[in-house]
Formats: sequence, C-alpha cells, structure tokens
Amino acid sequence: MTLDRIQKALAILVGAFVFYTAATGPFEGLIQRALFLALVASLGFALYPLGAGKPWRPLGLLLDLGLCGVTIAACGYVVWNYDTIMTTLPWATTLDKVLTLGLVVAVLELGRRTVGMIFPALVIAGVGYALFGNLLPGALRHRGFDTAFVTETIFLGDLGIWGMLTGVAATVIAAFVLFGALLLHTGGGQAFMDLAMRLGGRQPGGAAKIATIASGLFGMISGSAVANVATTGNFTIPMMIRLGYPRPFAAAVEAVASTGGQIAPPIMGAAAFVMAEILGLPYTTIIVAAILPAVMFYVSVFVTVHFVALNRGLAIVPEDELPTWAGIIAPRRVLPILAALGGLGIGIWLGRSIATSAFYGVLGLLVAFVATQAGSLSLREMLGRVVDGLEDAGKGMVIIGVLLAGAQMLVSMINLTGIGVTLSSLIVTLAGDSTVLVSIIVGLVCLVMGMGLPTTAAYVLVAAVLAPAMTAVGIDPLAAHLFVFYFATISVITPPVCVAVFVGSGIAKTNWLPAAAEAVRLGAVTYLVPFLLILYPGMTMHGGPLAIAEAVAAGFALVLAVPALLANAQLTGYRGLDVTLLLAIIALAIWPHPVTPFLALGVFLGARALGRSNGKGAT
Repeated sequence: MTLDRIQKALAILVGAFVFYTAATGPFEGLIQRALFLALVASLGFALYPLGAGKPWRPLGLLLDLGLCGVTIAACGYVVWNYDTIMTTLPWATTLDKVLTLGLVVAVLELGRRTVGMIFPALVIAGVGYALFGNLLPGALRHRGFDTAFVTETIFLGDLGIWGMLTGVAATVIAAFVLFGALLLHTGGGQAFMDLAMRLGGRQPGGAAKIATIASGLFGMISGSAVANVATTGNFTIPMMIRLGYPRPFAAAVEAVASTGGQIAPPIMGAAAFVMAEILGLPYTTIIVAAILPAVMFYVSVFVTVHFVALNRGLAIVPEDELPTWAGIIAPRRVLPILAALGGLGIGIWLGRSIATSAFYGVLGLLVAFVATQAGSLSLREMLGRVVDGLEDAGKGMVIIGVLLAGAQMLVSMINLTGIGVTLSSLIVTLAGDSTVLVSIIVGLVCLVMGMGLPTTAAYVLVAAVLAPAMTAVGIDPLAAHLFVFYFATISVITPPVCVAVFVGSGIAKTNWLPAAAEAVRLGAVTYLVPFLLILYPGMTMHGGPLAIAEAVAAGFALVLAVPALLANAQLTGYRGLDVTLLLAIIALAIWPHPVTPFLALGVFLGARALGRSNGKGAT
C-alpha cells in the first residue's frame, strides 16, 4: 500500500471515529482521549514523514515507525489500565517513565513537523522547569519535582496529557472540524466565495472586500488563520493583483481578513470551546460575548479598505466576473448550508452537547446534500465528496490534536510549578495595581508569546500565564480571557513573526516587510478593540442595554476614526481640522464615560455630513 493510500485510510478512520463518537457519545474520558491521540498521531506520522524525498528516508521511516509504535503503546496502556489510573494513585514505574518519555517525544516531534520549533521548545522549557526549577535563584525557584512525580502528573492521571484540553480536542473541536470540512466539500466553500464576490465586488476596492468577506466566512469555521490565507488567498490575492492592487496590499488584506475569522463566532479558531471549559461558562455565553468585538474588527477592515480604495483609485471587479444572485441562492447551493446550521441550532436548542449538536448539523447537511444533488451528481461522486470531507477533517485534526495535547502538558507543568501565579504577581507588582498598565503589559507579552503559534495553542498559553494577572486587579474573567485571546491571535499579523503575512506574501510574490506594514495598518483597530473589553462591560453583552449601547457607540467611533486617520481620509476637506477631529474622536471613544462614546460617534458622523454637504468629504 502506498503512503498516499495509508494517509487517506487513516484520515478517513479519524473522521469516522469522530463522527461515531459525536453521534453516540464519547467513550470514558481517558479512553476517548487516548484513542483520539493514537489515531491523530498515527495519521500525523503518515502525513509528515521524516526525510521525505531525501536519501536518508529509510532512517526517517524507521524513526517514524518507532515513534508511532511507542505512541500507540502508550495510548493502549492508558486504555487498558483506565480503571487503575482513575481509581488509585499509581506510582510511576520504569515502564511508565519509558512510555511517558516516548509519548512526549512523539507529540513534540509532530508539533515540530507541523508548526515549527517554537511550540515544542515551550513545552520542553515547561517540563525542564518542573524538573530543574529548584536550581534557579529568586522568585522563579520552586521546591523541585523528580521524574517519577512528573511522570505521574503527565501520564498517570487526567491533569497532564489526558487533561481538559486534549478532551476538548477529542470531542467538541474534532466534531466541529468534521462539520466544517464536510460543509466546505459539499459546496459550502464555493457558496461562501460566490456570496463574497456578489456582496463586495462592485464596491470601491471590490476585490479587497471580496477577500475580507470570503476569509471571514471561511475563518468562522476554520481553526487556523494561516490555513485560511492559503485556502482563500490562492483565489483572492491573484484577483487583486490582476486588477492592479499593489502586491503588499493584496497580501496584507488577505492576512488580516483571515486573522479576523479566528476571533469571529461560532468557532473562534476552536478557542471558544477551550475558553468555555477553562472559565466554566456555557459555550453560548462565549460566542455572544465575542460578537461585538468581531463586528468591530470587520467594520474597521472594510472602512480601511474603502478609504484606501478611494485614495488609490483601486478597481472594482468587472460585472461579467461576478456570479449571479440566481445562482447564489439556488436551492442546491443554499439548502445544504441551511440544513447544516439548522441541525446545529436544533441540537443546541434541545440541550444536547456541543459535539452531538455538531453531529446533528452534519446529518442535516448530508441529507440536504444528497436530496439537492441527486439529479446532477452520481452516487459515486456524492460519496467521493463526503469521503474527501472526512479525509480533510482527519488531516485538520492532526495539528489541533497534537498541539492541544502538547499544550495540556505545558499547562500541567505551569500549574504544578506555580509559575503562572509567580509571573502574574510580578506583572501586578510592576504595574502597581493599575488596570490600564496591567492590560498594556499583558497585551504586549501576549503578542510576543503568541508569535508563531496557531490560534488555540496561543490562547491556551497566554490564558494560563497572563489572564490571572488581569483578574488579580479586578478585571472580569471573561473580558480578561477575550483580551489575551485577541492579542495572542493578532500576533500572526504582527512583525517580526507574522506567519499569516508570510504566507500571503508568498502567494503575492512580494517582500513580507511592506506587506506587514500594510497589515498592521489594516488591523490597527484590532490592537485597540481589546481595551474596550476592559473599559466597557457592554462589549461582552453584559451590564444591560445602556452599557451595551455605550460599548457599541465607543466601538463604532473607534473603528471609523482610526482607519480614517491612517488612510488620510477626508471628513471636512481640511486636513488639519480632520486630524484634530479624528484624534479627539479616538480619545473620546476610549474614555469610559456614559456620554463620551455617543459624543465621539456624533462628532464623526457630523463631520462627515458637513464634508459631504460642502462637497469635500470622502464618500
């Protein structure tokens, strides 16, 4: 059997496992997690073979088989000894230590192959700190833990590698990865792209707005900003370049829009489910709280693109290249998406688990897909698309499963050593209990810690280390977690390790530095919106109607004024007056007072109206 067939078979097996456990309910906690990790790790070694295409591939194959074998053995050991692990406090034996070492090495090696060295290095540092932190001086020193205790924490219980994050990956996140993959492979992907083209194509900067809409729609069901850039960017970036858009600008638009999809409900790069587990809140509470900041993000990108398009005279998309509304809303295009979302909504409304609700969505999608495509596709073609969706879902689960298993190890070491509490105390001491200073310091550290990491892994890391510093000075836990999540997420467009920009620049065939500068400008408001979560409780839909109205006014004033300032947009037609007004609007928007948000928004709209009446303002 060729490697390609092995990959396909394992990917389908992973997808089928998730489909089955979403439909019937998961196995017992550690059993579900161990089986899931064994499957995704096996697939990972097939998808990312060591030394592929190189003369020393036979050695790489031997290492792959060895790491895969020890992973399966370790996971099988946990399944076989489930009752003993959960009902006693087992002492770590030599076999336990060997299996733990092999499993940790396998997970970290897969992490290295999938996302690079940064994440494995962090996990190694966490384990090393647990083993040798007693040798450090000052506040970072702890009492020290031997290999037996670390083994028991990581492997022989539900606090280490088999903890909550791996559990969420093996159930809820995996079910939604399957849901998203099947939705895209049964026509949803093309439907999203066609809708984006129709909505944005005929406006100023139409191609950039198409990229923004399409990437937002894809990103809402995708777990990776980088993957989103690679998927939609292969269509949108060449289109923008063909219509005369500067290459750095085209790369930046796609990178920023794809990043925004990670902070938009309902998936939020899979972090929504992890956040719900960490905070002990309903999943629906998380996604409702994330709605306003996500809206602010996309309004800011649209406004920035609009102003830049007016200044640079960027072309619209020709009418003959746009799909028709009749084709977009055709039943065969719309019904599968509606059935998928309807099934998901019904499951949540009935009080089913999120994973089971996702299964209802998949079931509705498949029924509607078969019913609407029966006349145009053969049974073999329909089955092929479903199999492709299962295969794609299985591949998507590798990165998520491996990274969250590694992240769970890191979190367990952070909790074991107390380093998170120590760092939080240092931040609070440095900031002098100032909410604003703590937020600024935490935001900057999040940008650094999130660089090079996928959305969910970045969030887990900053939530464990930095969110406690914010709650220590009285910030609401939900607002604190959304704050660190947003800053960790936008690290993918923040130089110097702006991986989403790297991918977009590669597609656009341009230098990444000017693209990164454009991305920072396009996403400038994203660096400010998290602070509104701290200043205005209504940003998370809490505090009543007036608090929400204040947050909306402040947010819209900010997302209109900042892009206008950065894009040199005309309000009154007099540059000096425009800059003064915009700076005043921004200051009023971030000044937490019941009146200032409404005043800020009123000043902006009034200045725009005055400029238009004089024929000097931007349209």
